[in-house]
Amino acid sequence: MSPGGSWIDHFPGNFMWSNAALVCKGMAPYGAVAIGEIDRIGERLKARAGEPAAWTEEWCAMAGKLETVADTAAAEGRHFTAGNYYLRAGNYYYTGERFVPPGERKLDVYRKALRCYQEGLKRRHPNIEFVEVPYGNATLPAYFMKAPGVAARAPTVVLFDGMDNCKEMSVLFAGLEFARRGMHTLAIDGPGQGEALRLRNIHARHDYEVPGTAAYEYVAKRSDVDPRKVVIMGYSFGGYYAPRTVAFEKRYAACVALGALHWDIHAWQSDMMRKAQASPTGIAQSNFQFQWILGVNDPDAALERAKQFSLKDVAGKITCPLLITHGANDRIVPVDDARKLYEAAGSRRKTLKIFTPEEGGAEHCQVDNRQAGIDYIADWIAANI
Repeated sequence: MSPGGSWIDHFPGNFMWSNAALVCKGMAPYGAVAIGEIDRIGERLKARAGEPAAWTEEWCAMAGKLETVADTAAAEGRHFTAGNYYLRAGNYYYTGERFVPPGERKLDVYRKALRCYQEGLKRRHPNIEFVEVPYGNATLPAYFMKAPGVAARAPTVVLFDGMDNCKEMSVLFAGLEFARRGMHTLAIDGPGQGEALRLRNIHARHDYEVPGTAAYEYVAKRSDVDPRKVVIMGYSFGGYYAPRTVAFEKRYAACVALGALHWDIHAWQSDMMRKAQASPTGIAQSNFQFQWILGVNDPDAALERAKQFSLKDVAGKITCPLLITHGANDRIVPVDDARKLYEAAGSRRKTLKIFTPEEGGAEHCQVDNRQAGIDYIADWIAANI
């Protein structure tokens, strides 16, 4: 890193930018970003601190350069090289889109991100199927990553994103490791997430057992999936979605929360609004994010809806094996909230793993060392289903 920077806090005093940059850096082990490119973006952003448009412009400028290289390589038949450049471009476009308010500009950047992500996935990971999961009168977009060389029905992980993430990231940072261990992965953009939110206007819901059940029923019907060994996993806001699902959908064999969510989401959002007024760059998410995923424009209406998003009265109904991983230095969700979920869960077999700074993975959802978190999760799944 450049002098004055750090791996965790690239922009001292600006947690919003630092956290978003760290999320992008966390994709490095999977060949989906280049640290040198991120460092150059970071230096340009430091020189433009305080400019509202700087974040999106710098990330998208790098993404555009890489997309051009990828297009040229693809036209010349150099598809592996094109795939690498497309994946990096997709991640940078998506990172640049993060703080753009809902509207045409946001959709324009997202469409570029999705196009690059998918062109990259096709070329670098041919064991990924682009699938649609039936969901009421609609479908949810997903990727099914098959474990190579597995002929019999195999264990499968259904993986839901967080509030700011997408299936394209999930299928790489988790799906690749699961595939190496003989497990398939369904990485899905559920209601309020990724493509489902942006291009299909499917908003978040508190009763996530509805999309959670839809995902189970999709994979259980596949001839390559063992329906008795399907695990649901969610990260960040998915740390609410996955436990909520298994409280009601009992066919899942186990549940993983890669980072617990706030025990009191209404109090969290109220606090976020106060903090945003005092210091807009001191929080991790944009002030529009929670309202947007819910499909409401009124902050008071969003706060009222937040009261429905609670595990307080349902955690005791969780009976399957449960794993919660959390970072000791998580600055988005306090580690005490992970302990509250662990204590309230009704599972007889339950595990709480708190990652320390010394071992790595101490930040939110182990984003400072994804590999440490995913290795632990994969080993736990193998031992508990």
